[in-house]
Amino acid sequence: QVQLVESGGGLVQAGGSLRLSCAASASGLPFSSYTMGWFRQAPGKEREFVAAISWSGGNTHYVSSVKGRFTISRDNAKNTVYLQMNSLKPEDTAVYYCAANQGGISTRWAAYDYWGQGTQVTVSS
Repeated sequence: QVQLVESGGGLVQAGGSLRLSCAASASGLPFSSYTMGWFRQAPGKEREFVAAISWSGGNTHYVSSVKGRFTISRDNAKNTVYLQMNSLKPEDTAVYYCAANQGGISTRWAAYDYWGQGTQVTVSS
């Protein structure tokens, strides 16, 4: 079991930056056993993959629309995964969710077993 709590969302102007954090508390397998992902969902749209990172942090994957602007990272000693978001655009506005799975990196939301409650990111133009 993994419980995930996101933080760091807010309102920012276009071109600004935010860093999202996702704190995990795991029972059973340690946090370092899980691949972690970030997804987002804008009003009226489907949940969209944003980024994922392997258990060791050695492998990452991004949706093309955020490459070069967003960076996913993790600190296994702190049981936390981060999403650094730079050069934010109004189209990045969404609720951002972190998720965990025991398999490898996947862009499919159905591959993830555990989800946080989400944090709102709003980018004004």
